[in-house]
Parts: sequence; structure tokens; C-alpha cells
Amino acid sequence: MPFYIFAKNRNMFIQQLYTNCLSEAAYYIESDGIAAVIDPLRDIDEYLQLANSRNAKIKYIFETHFHADFVSGHLDLAAATGAEIVYGPNTETNFPITIAKDEELFTIGKIKIKALHTPGHTLESTCYLLFDENNKEHCVFTGDTLFVGDVGRPDLAQKGNEITMEDLAGMLYESLQAKIMPLADEVILYPAHGAGSSCGKSLGKETFSTIGEQKQNNYALNQATKEDFIKAVTEGLAAPPNYFPINAKINKEGYESLTKVLEDGLKALSINDFKEIANQDGVLILDTRNATTFTLGFIPESISIGLEGRFAEWAGSILPFTKKIILVTDEGKEKESIVRLARVGFANFGGYLKGGFEAWQAAGEKVDLIIDVEADELAMDMPFDENLVILDVRKETEYANGHIAEAVNIPLVDLTDLGKMADFEDNQNIYIHCAGGYRSVIAASLIKQQGIHNVRNVLGGFSAINELKDKFTFEKSAEVLN
Repeated sequence: MPFYIFAKNRNMFIQQLYTNCLSEAAYYIESDGIAAVIDPLRDIDEYLQLANSRNAKIKYIFETHFHADFVSGHLDLAAATGAEIVYGPNTETNFPITIAKDEELFTIGKIKIKALHTPGHTLESTCYLLFDENNKEHCVFTGDTLFVGDVGRPDLAQKGNEITMEDLAGMLYESLQAKIMPLADEVILYPAHGAGSSCGKSLGKETFSTIGEQKQNNYALNQATKEDFIKAVTEGLAAPPNYFPINAKINKEGYESLTKVLEDGLKALSINDFKEIANQDGVLILDTRNATTFTLGFIPESISIGLEGRFAEWAGSILPFTKKIILVTDEGKEKESIVRLARVGFANFGGYLKGGFEAWQAAGEKVDLIIDVEADELAMDMPFDENLVILDVRKETEYANGHIAEAVNIPLVDLTDLGKMADFEDNQNIYIHCAGGYRSVIAASLIKQQGIHNVRNVLGGFSAINELKDKFTFEKSAEVLN
């Protein structure tokens, strides 16, 4: 978790704590020994250690909205510190909170924070405007209302179907015009997410900006009319990840403490105990080792999601929340695996294999593997294997922008649909690729779990394939060409 200190003096200290694999930014604010945390992650040690190291007391936990892409640490942090959990207007929860009135002020030492109700991404979405010790507008924490280069997606309403995406987009336009656009250009923008997040369409690579820069460069803020804005922010919006509504519900209703989740997950299982649990109904084996290590050997029916990628996001997108998870990890990575899974709402763990895959293999237990092939090997096999199938598991937009002419596109998230698996035949040799090799290993493990074993993983993915332009025929989808 990298951090960036943006203000450091005795009257004001602001630190951004950024989690790359979730593209998520939490914020620690402090003045005169009093602190607040905005949008904390579920693992709260970082905030507690920071406050303790600075001899500060956390008084407030400000939530910009019910997050859909991660489980917030508001409940555990409040329990550990006695801090108030603050949400904006129209918030309903199953636990005690302080509901801020629109434009209500909160004092933190020598600085103040004003709640600005900005519905649109969600109904309760609220930004927090910080005034420095001279009562000057210094920065605004915008949550998912405004990002660098984008705005929050307007399709995550939690109240049935009576509120449409267009309704929320219209609310978002009004919120931005009334509460954000009037701010001075030099006010610093601190959003909740950066590039890679699914909470918007095209977030910029920077994790902070200024209001002036966004007025000039953000496509959403440069639409001539409300109707233009609604069209711009809703067109081409991909469906949200499957776990979004689950996480939003958890954040609204509450959850079990991370301490209890870790107690269950950090049970070291012998090989016999591991096998006994694995054979029970409703249990899945998750292997979090590096994808390139997994293909060389793994426990049969394991699902691979390596810690080296956007681990939690892919876990939330393809794993069922109803099943118990038992883990196979590199030694020393057990806790990290559980914490990162808990960040997106997983809480049902049965333990981990003591000694990892090496212990399993040393005991002479049955193992499986995935054959890795180079891109040029795929090119050589294509003319001579009439049963060869190229499976491209990239997103539809990636596929549309360029793909092998013969490739079949089934995005990784769709491979959990057994109906998609039914299209494969026993005599087919399936060569799987993604963009770089991470998703294709996940896909191969899912396919093998369903008893389809003639699979090969193309190393380097489409990046490697695209370098061999003279050996493949490429196409773009019609909608891209037009």
C-alpha cells in the first residue's frame, strides 16, 4: 500500500494511502492531534499505526458512499477507536452512524470539513470539502462522484428499479454543477479511485488533481447540456463486476470482524485434513501462487488467481460467495491472501494447506498441470490441427480492438457460466490467451475444473501474439471499424 503525503505541518497533515490492486485511495487527515479517515479499507492496521505514531486520536470516519468495489473498514475502525462513522444525507444502515446534513461542518483540530451531498453515483454519495486553518478551501475528497478524467458510474442504485441509470446520471450532473464546479480552480481533488477501477469508464492514471485541471480536461465536465452529459457518461458503460451489489449490501448491513475472518482462514491444515474438507460439498480450492508457477503443477480442481495481479477484483468477479474457500499459497502469503479476499467480502474460510503445494507434491498426492506454449508454437500448430480452438478470454472491448481472426471470444467473467463451457467438445485442443498471461491461467483452471483437459496456455498472451504479425491474421470487430 503506497502512500503520498500532501500536507505536512503542525496545523494540517494529509496522507493518501493507495492500494494498487483495487485502485483505491483512502485518506488520513489530522490537525492538532485529532484525526479522521476517509473511505478506509477493511484491514485497518495502517490507519491505527499512523495515528499512534503521530500521537493522534481518530475522531471521525467519513464515508463518501456505500462502496461497491470493496468492503470498507468503517465498523472495525470505529470499534477500535470509538470514532463516529459519518455518511451523507439519505443514508440507511443496520448500525449506528452520524448522518451529516448537507453543508454541515465538522471540526478536526484547527481545520474543518464540510459535507457536500452529491447524489448521482449513488443516492447517498457525499463529497467532503476541507478548509485549512485560515478557513480557506484547500481540497475536496470526492469519493466516486468525480475522478481524475472521469465521473462515477451512474448505474449502481440500491433501491429497486424505480431509479434508472439516466435518472442517476441526471442527478450527478446537477450535483457537479451545484457543488463541485463552483469550487476554486486551485482546490485539490482527492478521489477514491484511480486508473483500473471499474467504478468509472476511463479514469486517469493520476490519483489526484485540481478542480481547475478537471474543468479543463475532464470529458464529463465539458458537456454542453445535461442531456449531453447523460449520454456521455452512460454510453459504452460496461456492466459492473458481479460482486458490486454484494459489497454494497455488506457495507450497508455490516459484517463480521476481520479478526474473526483471519482466525478461520489461518488454520494450518494437514494434507489429510485438507483433503477431507476439499471433498465436502460447497468447498473450493483457491491457489494464489503466481500464474507461471501454477501451470507447472497444482492440486486437481484448484482455481488459480495469483496474488501478482488484480487478485481481489478477479476473485470477486468469478468466485461464488456461498462456498467455503481453502487456500494453497506460497509460504508466508496466507494472511495476505485472506486479507485481500476479505476486502471484497469473502468471509467463509476453512484454512490453508500447511507446507503448500510442495508438501502435497512431496507426499506423492495426485497433481495436475497446464501446458504452456509460446505464441510461435500456436502459429505453427494452427495449420495442422483441425481440432484446434483459440479461446480469447479478454474483455469484449479488447477483443474488438484486435484479435486473431480464428479466435473465439469468451471473456473470463463469462467462463463461470457452465452453458459457455458446454460449447467445447472433448476432441478439441483449446489454446487460451488473454492480454499478458494472467487471466488465461485463471481461465484454464476454470475449464479444467469442469473436466475439460485439452487446454494450453499461451505465454505472454495477445502481447506476444501481436509481435508475430507475419504469422497470424488479425481482425477488428465491425463496431470498431465503423
